[in-house]
Amino acid sequence: MGNFRQYRAITKGEFVLCAVDTASGGLDYTAAQFLSKTKIDVPLVFHSKVTTSDFIPKLAEVLEKIYDTTNIKPIVAIERQNGGAFLVDRLAGINLRGKYEIFKMPNFGRDSAPDPVRLGWDTNTATRPKMLQDLKNAIDKKTLTIYDKLTINEMFSFVVMQTSSSWKAQAEKNAHDDLIMALAIVWQMYQICEKPMTEVETQKVISDLPNEHLFDEQGNY
Repeated sequence: MGNFRQYRAITKGEFVLCAVDTASGGLDYTAAQFLSKTKIDVPLVFHSKVTTSDFIPKLAEVLEKIYDTTNIKPIVAIERQNGGAFLVDRLAGINLRGKYEIFKMPNFGRDSAPDPVRLGWDTNTATRPKMLQDLKNAIDKKTLTIYDKLTINEMFSFVVMQTSSSWKAQAEKNAHDDLIMALAIVWQMYQICEKPMTEVETQKVISDLPNEHLFDEQGNY
């Protein structure tokens, strides 16, 4: 599991988001992009031909280390395709220390969407065009800093191709787009996720409440 590439130190107070493009084996890659919403860059990348199932324990370990460093819970989204829905549940189940959060996907395209309930990320005909267009805009405007050379190389082989029914942006023949898709997911998370409060901030909010809203010595509210 040494297929991590780290480009700078992650520091205390950073809010980190992670997106995972899944792989079930063969020639496919598991790709994870770790984006700092604080610094708007991608300091850490995972990229390997291991199955995502094998990657889950290591991912949990890294997310916990990020929390230990930043003191802010990172949020992670696993793509639900390729058996990812099971992997989302598995990652949530081993979060015994509560050091990271699983991304809750909103319902796009509805006028009055209910509260999000789906854990992980769905890449489908509704979300895929938006993901890729938003990422392209961020890159064109130089909003997001990307250090990873392999991610940049994938962008040069990511083309618009004609299918039987439409035009589709995808990797050209014999190329891969795992890193791009993970990056597109995490950029959506960047636009959606708000920084969780630290324990200190939570305690401050509680202490600032008017006395009549606090528990008394007998435990009455």
